[in-house]
Amino acid sequence: MLDPAIQIFFQKRKDDWLKNKIKTSMTEEEIELCKEECSEKFSLENWLPNAAKRAGQISISSHPCTFSHPSARKNKNGYVNPIIATATRLPDGYLRTGNVDVEYDALGNAAALDVYKFLMLSMEDGKTLLQHIETDSEVAKKLLTIGTETYETLKQGFTAMVCSETKSITSSKIKQVYFPVNEGYHLLSLLSNSGLIFNLRSQLNYLRFSDEQKERRKKKHGGEFIEHGFSEIYQLTTIGYGGTKPQNISVLNNQYGGKANLLLSIPPHMDKRKIHFPRKNFFANSVRYHDIREPLKKLHGIFKTGLDSEIPRRNLESGREHRIEEIIDIIIEKSAAVRSVAEVQYKGKSSELPEHQKIWLCHGFGPSRKEQDEWLDALCVELAKWIVNAYKKIIKKPVMIGPVERDYIKTFINLNREVLR
Repeated sequence: MLDPAIQIFFQKRKDDWLKNKIKTSMTEEEIELCKEECSEKFSLENWLPNAAKRAGQISISSHPCTFSHPSARKNKNGYVNPIIATATRLPDGYLRTGNVDVEYDALGNAAALDVYKFLMLSMEDGKTLLQHIETDSEVAKKLLTIGTETYETLKQGFTAMVCSETKSITSSKIKQVYFPVNEGYHLLSLLSNSGLIFNLRSQLNYLRFSDEQKERRKKKHGGEFIEHGFSEIYQLTTIGYGGTKPQNISVLNNQYGGKANLLLSIPPHMDKRKIHFPRKNFFANSVRYHDIREPLKKLHGIFKTGLDSEIPRRNLESGREHRIEEIIDIIIEKSAAVRSVAEVQYKGKSSELPEHQKIWLCHGFGPSRKEQDEWLDALCVELAKWIVNAYKKIIKKPVMIGPVERDYIKTFINLNREVLR
């Protein structure tokens, strides 16, 4: 009996394959033939030898060189050595390799990603399938003992994913440091730990958008006791890897849409003299359409793609959500800057701000901001309209935004409305 994770892996691939192959116009006989072909294609005797041959097209790495440059992996000397760094865990307080449990990344031919996912399957004992194959465990022997290929050949093929050339190969496209040692020097290639990069992204997404955090945020604003505490991270910066082809960088980079977060690492500084409290309307006086130009351009690209694209629908939906998240982040930063000067600059008698924006931005409306929701309803509607107008102004040939798109933007903002409070 195979491990449940392996059974699920093959069943999902069979289901996906049949979903693409079987058409409503097919006869019962044609459907049965497709099912037979599917069973044959994904049988261990046929799939394992094919996968073992393709495994070498992917290299597992903890520090992929492609984060320095997309073309860094191959040069005239061959392929850059994939680095799998191991370090001892120490209570030294540093965020570094060894002190955080992160998954390994992989880079190479995207057509072999199914083999990578197969080898990274977690078995019932918590170890990956690749670890079982490397140690010749009973799980590995039972799986790789088939009639169409020898065990050793299959093992050699699958472990090629973690094997490296005997000689060290680097690339001129990787950041280099010549470090003096005695009478000579060591050439150090500086690489990024992608596991740490996207572990941070995952934790930040949880802090900002998880249902649990939304509930804690709601309790905080309602003045309720929060047993496990509550945290917010401000002034994040987004960094992109790979442009429109994040799959060319690494597996993890592709999973996260090529976007990672950077934490603020400088002392906080804000020149209040350059910040002016809005007199009539926050969206007219304190924020510009140009401020969200980049996420709007990316959102426009998603709108143009269409459902008949080769890009999976879930990827388009995920990308659309990320772009709107970026816009919300910019609005939050702008509103925080305005609030920081509200106590000094807000003049109640001469202000023409709408009531809901006063509650949102002004220093003296803190209790109303926490206890009331009507102002937040109005703000969400106003923000959704402003985003649509910004899209029409910034993009030269915008896609017609219909009721479905408008409702989606409103709904998404409402789902994440507490971050605006």
